[in-house]
Parts: sequence; C-alpha cells; structure tokens
Amino acid sequence: MKKSFILICFNTIFYLLFILFSFVGIPLFSLIVAIQSVFISHRKAMGKFRRAISWYGLVIIKALPYPFVTVRYKDLDKTKIAGPFIFTCNHRSASDPFLMSCLPYEFVQVVNIWPFKLPVLGFMARSAGYLSVREMPFEAFSEKAEKLLKDGVSIVAFPEGTRSVDGSLGQFHGSIFRVALKTGYPVVPVCITGNERIPARGTLLLRPGTVKIHKLSPVTNYEYAGLTPYKLKNVVRQLIADEIEVMEGRGND
Repeated sequence: MKKSFILICFNTIFYLLFILFSFVGIPLFSLIVAIQSVFISHRKAMGKFRRAISWYGLVIIKALPYPFVTVRYKDLDKTKIAGPFIFTCNHRSASDPFLMSCLPYEFVQVVNIWPFKLPVLGFMARSAGYLSVREMPFEAFSEKAEKLLKDGVSIVAFPEGTRSVDGSLGQFHGSIFRVALKTGYPVVPVCITGNERIPARGTLLLRPGTVKIHKLSPVTNYEYAGLTPYKLKNVVRQLIADEIEVMEGRGND
C-alpha cells in the first residue's frame, strides 16, 4: 500500500511538472529564439531550436523523475570519428526520443506524424527540422536527410518503426539505411535497456528503474560499402542485439 501511494505521488508530481515545463518554459524559449532569429542566420536559429529540444529532453528524462528514475549514458566508441552520424536505436518505450537528448550532438529525429500534431512539441519539432518518413516520399525524405548531414546535423532513427510490445528487438525497416548507403555517413548503433516500464506501452504510469544507454562504435562507409540496405540493416541490428544481451546480463561481459 505504501509503495503504491509513493508511486502515485511520484507520477502526479512528475506529470504536473512535465505539463508546467512544457506549456510555460518551452513557449517562452521559443519566443526568445523567434525574436533572435530576426538578427541571426536561419542555420543558427535552427541550431538553437535543436539545442532547446535537447535541453528539454534532459530535464524531462533526468531531472524531473530523479531519484526514482536514473539514466546512465555510456560512450563505447573507441574510434573518435568526427560526425555527423546516422544514429540507429532500438525502440522500447515512449521515453526513447527523450533519452536521445543524452547524445552530445546536434541532431534531428525521424518520427511518425503524430509528434508534429502536439501543441507545443509539434511546433518545436518542425522548427528544428525533424523528419517524418511517413509524411513524404522516400526521395524527398532522403534529400532532406542528406542536406542536414551536409550541414553537420546528425540524424536519429528508430528503425523498428514502433515500440516493442515485449521488449524484444523487432525487425528493422530499410529507409534510413538507404540514406546511409546514398550519403556514405557513418551509422552508429545506440542501445537502450531498462525503460520498458518508463512508461510501459499502453499506459502513462512511470515505474522506478535504471535506464542504460550505450553508444557503440560507428559502422563506416568503408565497412558497409557494397552492402545492400537489407544486409546493412541486419548488420546494425545484430550489433544492437548483441550489446543489449550484455547490458541485460545475458551475454558475455
């Protein structure tokens, strides 16, 4: 009974702060950036919107739920290759897009259509240049992605396309890997564990837990040149699957 009461209190406080921060802080920052955009270049204005979304995500996923939810980010990349990158991540929870704020890069995310329809976040996502592969033909999506990469902006994608029902890794769609083969930019696998119930699919209830995020070494153009999108997506999927096994204690440390 006591645990249930604490859980209810935690969720109530979290969502009250979430709403307050979303509907007061973000519009205020958007107004400031909109005013600044009159005096700075379009590229710099876009960068400010992207940084705002990252700061927003960090507050939502690291500050508001602490100490009930903790996030541990680990960079396992030993190559130190300079970006931009095409990040590909497994998809377990609605918190995944927020967790991507742990990546210390300027990036946009590939999302479904529904985030663009949200009253505050939708405006921010469009202003930052987020992409919806379902909202445009592949060629248009590919051209926009290539332009972003050439501008030094990384791309984050969830190739499963939807959240996992049981935590298992689903099959990957090939669109983002077609972009990688076309542009030649490094593909970086990102693995998330521990957030299956933060929140679980079909509910908004957050449960305490520790979330782990591991960023792996990039798969470079030198390594994937000559592969088909099908083969490349399976190579990346296997890298993610192997690391998740280690993170969950099912593989070799």
